[in-house]
Amino acid sequence: MAEISDYAFLGDCQGAALVSADGSVDWWCPPRFDGPSVFARLLGSVGGHWSIRPHGQYTTSRCYLDGTMVVQTDFHTQDGVLRLTDALSLGVGERGHQIGLSSPHVLLRRVDAIAGPAQVTVEVAARPEYGLISPTVSDATTGIEISGGADRLTLTSDRHLTIDGSVVTGEFGLAEGESAVFALHHRRATDPPTVPLDGRVALRDTIAAWQSWDRLHQGYRGPYREQVRRSALVLQALTYQPTGAVIAAPTTSLPEEIGGEANWDYRFGWLRDGAFTLKALWVAACPDEAHRFFDWMAESVGSVEAEDHVPIMFGPGGERDLTEHTLEHLEGYRDSRPVRVGNDAWLQKQLDVIGEVIECAWVLRDQLTELSPAAANLLRSLADRAANTWRERDAGIWEGREGQRHYLTSKVMCWLALDRAVKLAGLLDAEAKVPQWSEAMAQVRAAIMAEGWNNSTKAFTGAFGSDHLDAGVLVMPILGFLPADDDKILATVDAIERDLVQDGLVQRWTRAGDEGAFIICSYWLVQALALAGRVDRARQVFETVTARANDLGLLAEEIDRRDGRLIGNFPQALSHIGLINAAWTIGQVEAAGTK
Repeated sequence: MAEISDYAFLGDCQGAALVSADGSVDWWCPPRFDGPSVFARLLGSVGGHWSIRPHGQYTTSRCYLDGTMVVQTDFHTQDGVLRLTDALSLGVGERGHQIGLSSPHVLLRRVDAIAGPAQVTVEVAARPEYGLISPTVSDATTGIEISGGADRLTLTSDRHLTIDGSVVTGEFGLAEGESAVFALHHRRATDPPTVPLDGRVALRDTIAAWQSWDRLHQGYRGPYREQVRRSALVLQALTYQPTGAVIAAPTTSLPEEIGGEANWDYRFGWLRDGAFTLKALWVAACPDEAHRFFDWMAESVGSVEAEDHVPIMFGPGGERDLTEHTLEHLEGYRDSRPVRVGNDAWLQKQLDVIGEVIECAWVLRDQLTELSPAAANLLRSLADRAANTWRERDAGIWEGREGQRHYLTSKVMCWLALDRAVKLAGLLDAEAKVPQWSEAMAQVRAAIMAEGWNNSTKAFTGAFGSDHLDAGVLVMPILGFLPADDDKILATVDAIERDLVQDGLVQRWTRAGDEGAFIICSYWLVQALALAGRVDRARQVFETVTARANDLGLLAEEIDRRDGRLIGNFPQALSHIGLINAAWTIGQVEAAGTK
C-alpha cells in the first residue's frame, strides 16, 4: 500500500478521488464526499481501483497544473516519458464562483506519449459500496457499462478495452505525440442515462474552470503566497458546492497511528472548525465562499432552543444523523482496523461550538449588515446557551470518548461567544441582553484565570484541575482572550515548546504516547509566537511543518514523529486552514513592525 503522501487529491466540489503516484485511483466516492466508494483499495484489497501506467520500470514526477486541482504525472521510462493527466470533471461552462454546482461526476484520465513511444497498461476494477459488490460489466453503445447495487458506471475511451469478468483491461502502444483519453461516468441506478462527455473537451474545460476560480482569488499579498494559494484551492475542492459546507477531509479511516484504532470518518462538516475556516477563506480572498459557509452553518443548526445540546457536525447537505458503523470486510489502511463509516461524534456535547458559530458572525460582521430573523434568533439563543451552560462538562475539542471534563478550550469558547454577542448586540437586536451576557462573560473569565492556570506547571492546562498540557489552549491569544505577550500566555507557550514540541512539531497533549504531531497545533503555535513578537521562531516553525507537506503541497491531519510520514485523513482541511491563518498572522505582525 502506498504512503498517504503518495496520493494526489482530485475534487469537483461535490466529491473526491485519490490517485497514487504510480497512477492508481484507489479512492473515489461519487456523487458526494460521504457517499459509498466505487474505488476503495486505499482501505482494503477488495475495495477496487483503476490503474494506468507504462510497461516496465519507471520513475515518476508530478504537479498540479497551475491554478487547478488537475494533477499531471510523468512516468520516466527507458524509452521516454508518458504523461498522465487526471481530473474530476466540473460542469460544462462553469466558471468562477459557479464551479462545482453542476459537476457531472466523471473521472477523466488522459495519457500522452510526450517523449518517445510508450506501452500502456490499463486496469479498471470497480467495486461499488466499499468493495461489497462485484459488478456486472458489459459492452453497450455508449461504452462499457459497469452495474452493481445502486451505482451505474459508463467507461468511454478512444482505445480498445477488454472485459474480463468484472474487470476491464487494456494494453496498447502510443507513438510519440499520440494520446488516449478515458472517462468514467457515474450515476445512481435511479438516474436516467446521459450522453457521455467528450473526455478531451471536458478535461480542457475543467482546467479552464479551475483557473477562472483561481484568478478571482489572488488578493492575498502576504508571505508564503504560493502555499496559501494552493491551500485555498484545496479548501475550494473540499467545499460541497450545493450547500457551501467545507468537509474536514475526503477520506475515512486513514489512521492516526498505523495499526491503531483511531480511524475516523471525516467526510462531514464540523462547526468546531467554522471560525478558523471563515478566517482562512477571508484571508485567501474567498469572501463569497466564506459567506456561503456561514449560511450553511446557520441553516444546518436551525433552532437550538429545544435541543439538549448544539450539534457539532453535519453531513454535506446539512444532515444531522451521522450514525457510525464499521466495515468488517475491509482490513483498513495497512491493517489499521476498524474501518468506520459515519461518525458518532455527532452525538457529543461540545460547548465550544457555541463560540465558533458566533465568532463566524463576528468575522463576517462587515458583510452581515442585517440578519434574517431566524439567524438573529439563532445567535441570541447560542449566546444564552453559553451564559447558561458554561459551567458544565463536555467532550472537548478533541472529541475524546473517555468521558466529559471541564476543558479549558471549551470555557474559552463560551467566553468568546459572550464577548462577540455583546459586540454584535446591535446587529442581533439584543441590547437588553448585554448586562446578562456581560456578567456571564466576567464569570467565565474569572473561572478560567483561577482554575485553568496551574501553578506547578506554570501554564494554562487542558482542563480545570489538570496538570496536563494541551496545545488547544494556544487559541487563547489567537482569539483575544489574553494578549499574546501576557506573562501567563508566554509561560504557557514556553511550556508547550518544552514538553509538546519535537523538531517544530506539536503533539496535542501531555502523555500522548505514540500519537502523531497534530499539524493544526503547529500552526496555532506559529500564530501565538508571531503575535508575541517572536516572528523568527514563528517562521522557523511554519517552515518546518509546511515542509512536511507532500510534493503537491498537501497536508494530512498528523505527522508521525518517528519517521515524518503523513498520517490521518488526507488532505485535511483544518491543516490547510491553519497554514493560511498562520501565514497571514506572520504577515500582519511583520507589516505592523515596519510602520
